[in-house]
Amino acid sequence: MTSNADNIDVDALERKYAEEREKRRRTDAMAQFQPLQGRFANFAKDPHADPNFKRDALNEAVDVLIIGGGFAGLLAAGRLREQGVKRIRIVEKGADFGGTWYWNRYPGAACDVEALIYLPMLEELGYQPSLRYPNAPEIREHCHKLAERFDLYPSALFQTQVLSVQWDEQRKRWDIRTDRGDLISARFVVSCTGLLSNPKLPGIPGIEDFEGHAFHTSRWDYAYTGGDERGNMTGLANKRVGIIGTGSTGIQVIPQLAAAAGHLYVFQRTPSSVDVRNNGPTDPRLLETFKPGWARERRDNFTALVGGEHVPVDLVQDSWTDIIRHVMPRLENGTPVVDADAVRLAEMSKMEAVRQRVAAVVKDQATAEALKPYFHYFCKRPCFHDEYLEVFNRPNVSLIDTQGKGVERITARGVVVQGREHPLDCLIFATGFDFLTEYSREAGMEVTGPGAVTLTKHWEEGRRTLYGIMTRGFPNFFMVSIAQAGAAVNYVHTADEQTKTIVHIITEGLRRDVATVQPTLEAQNEWVQQIVDGAAGRQAFLETCTPGYYNYEGQRPRHVALNDFYAPGPMAYIRVLDNWRQKADLSGLELALAER
Repeated sequence: MTSNADNIDVDALERKYAEEREKRRRTDAMAQFQPLQGRFANFAKDPHADPNFKRDALNEAVDVLIIGGGFAGLLAAGRLREQGVKRIRIVEKGADFGGTWYWNRYPGAACDVEALIYLPMLEELGYQPSLRYPNAPEIREHCHKLAERFDLYPSALFQTQVLSVQWDEQRKRWDIRTDRGDLISARFVVSCTGLLSNPKLPGIPGIEDFEGHAFHTSRWDYAYTGGDERGNMTGLANKRVGIIGTGSTGIQVIPQLAAAAGHLYVFQRTPSSVDVRNNGPTDPRLLETFKPGWARERRDNFTALVGGEHVPVDLVQDSWTDIIRHVMPRLENGTPVVDADAVRLAEMSKMEAVRQRVAAVVKDQATAEALKPYFHYFCKRPCFHDEYLEVFNRPNVSLIDTQGKGVERITARGVVVQGREHPLDCLIFATGFDFLTEYSREAGMEVTGPGAVTLTKHWEEGRRTLYGIMTRGFPNFFMVSIAQAGAAVNYVHTADEQTKTIVHIITEGLRRDVATVQPTLEAQNEWVQQIVDGAAGRQAFLETCTPGYYNYEGQRPRHVALNDFYAPGPMAYIRVLDNWRQKADLSGLELALAER
């Protein structure tokens, strides 16, 4: 990172950040978005599935039902298999395993975390990724490899969505109903619906009036665009294409669209921070240089470093860890000490370097100015790309900067910004997914526990969990989530440790023949209090940020105020889980033995 600290006017930048934040404040906040339901249900159709798929409804009993076939579901199922649990059923709404990587097939889709730490079980599989930052097809294929390794395909119900999960108190079982007419009784349920599973649309007036072709990036329509995930979208030649959304997805897909479209209009509310990616092939002999245990060591090192812990060596050395290396806590008498002023200056310097990169790459001065991000570095998930900024030097690309207001309205012919209509043939929404909203909205289903209490009702004043994975009042029910857990940049790391913990509880429950297991009220309250105590600092920071999904578009609803993370950091959280498993006494859980 080139240091710009000597040239930073901190007070002036803070004023600029505040001005940009105020431009983007909206009274409707998160209500400006809507799930792909009702009149927008067509946007949710799976373009990769067999539209004529049919099967007989099942009526069966299993030990464990897993909802979701992404990495979390695969890890949970795989580890259950390793422990000898055979009666497993996996329900997945897609037509194959992959989760987020099943849905995200837009051209240019890739992971922004290094493959060697993102892809789970690399060491066990002896697999070396082809690229440092893998593209979606390779990640999806890795999911298939995991499913085959643990023989999970016979246990999977694809193109199937869970409608309800209901507790039967007399039988001490969960009854799961699906949209295929299945009725499955399960002793334990593990919800692995993921962070990015329910796409959302902006509630722009007239959105349903557009008469051109429109779709969400998570449901990419290659039948219209032509080509595939590598590009070659010949169907867009001579087409006027618009895209709304310039976050992580937009950054990746916009260069592909620019190369294919007759003309591309990029509608921007807030520019992203876009740093260099420096992607490339991995050395074919790389794994031969690693010692056994390298995967965990490298993954732990990255998570500790980006989580703000003192780490003597950076094993990954990429743009994620770049800023952290410059603001890492210093050691005083063996104790890490954080200099808050130094951290603020370093992240402002980082953002200044990002803006200087924009100015150096984008030739048109007005366009370059509009692409410069003015917010604190960690207000939004940083983006990395080696071709994005160059796109705006192309004559067939127009940046339509909305000055923070967003698109005004959509008409039958196109998109209106500041009173001017931009005619389009195709409109693409790169507008993301529900993130840490109510559980029923995230998961797309309702869970009803003892006494006919729904999880939505149970959490109407905020989440209450133990370690983010269980909640009292819903026995034998587990969740993989970052809410009240460790928010790692590498989500798979958190999911990996959570599934280890969940499988430990389930296998112990089966071994001891328990009827129910759930957190004690005391243990749950103690954990929630730790979340509350640690939330104030993060909340104060997010209030200084421009609106986005991290801060619920600038208005933090009361009922999601407890969706915060474990303040000591992701590696501290992972150590909590690891130490708890090592104790092997199921402390903090209330067990009821099955009646004989």
